[in-house]
Amino acid sequence: MKTILLDIGGTFIKRSDGRQFPISSEGSREGIVSSLRRAIGPQTGLEGIGVAIPGPFDFRNGIFLMEHKFASVYGKSFRELAGIPDSTSIRFMHDVNAALLGNICLLDLQDQNVALVTLGTGLGFSYALKGEIFTNEKGSPARGIWNLPYEGGILEDFVSGRGIRVRYSRKTGDATQSALSIAKRAFAGEKAALEIYARTGAILGEALAPILKELKIDVLLMGGQISRSMDLMKAPLQNALPGTPIMKAPEQAVFTGLETLFENN
Repeated sequence: MKTILLDIGGTFIKRSDGRQFPISSEGSREGIVSSLRRAIGPQTGLEGIGVAIPGPFDFRNGIFLMEHKFASVYGKSFRELAGIPDSTSIRFMHDVNAALLGNICLLDLQDQNVALVTLGTGLGFSYALKGEIFTNEKGSPARGIWNLPYEGGILEDFVSGRGIRVRYSRKTGDATQSALSIAKRAFAGEKAALEIYARTGAILGEALAPILKELKIDVLLMGGQISRSMDLMKAPLQNALPGTPIMKAPEQAVFTGLETLFENN
């Protein structure tokens, strides 16, 4: 069965063949349509498409239901926007659940209680107990942490790419830097950037500590673009989670998870 696998984030669409295509989750309908169609490419002979995408999303019918991201295509069909004919099978999975499933397979964690945090444009969380991933009735992770109350806002306001940029701007007066450029400055030894990333790890650890204890989590996995800078956050994060091993998730894990959608074909 000829298939392609897509991981749709807030700034890039990643394909399992290693290619990446820019997309703006805050962009217009026309811009999102263009990005989807470029990422999918020629469809000659294509039989299936596996898609990892954030929620809220109708994973059964392929309908965008997000209001904070992809708002310009709210209520629209992925199939119609991407120009995919009815003859091509499309299967969807929440991106964090797909990554968690792939990590469990790749790291042989079927007998462990595992949680995955994804740090990128937003803040994702999913968990599995002895190999079973827990979801809600819509197919999203059973328990989110992005909207936990924190200092007059929500956790994602502080622990995400956006949160890092805003806090760095407040600290330095420089609003031009991305989370990546701030990380580069931290690795180069800039004090303000180091403090921002260290505080990000501490805030995340404080929020996770009671949840991981309640769920009896054995291993915490860290994924997403910002987790590439894990070395800047790990010490304060680990200090808040004594006794819980913290591992960086393999980046290809989301595609390993998506592959399971077609295992019976």
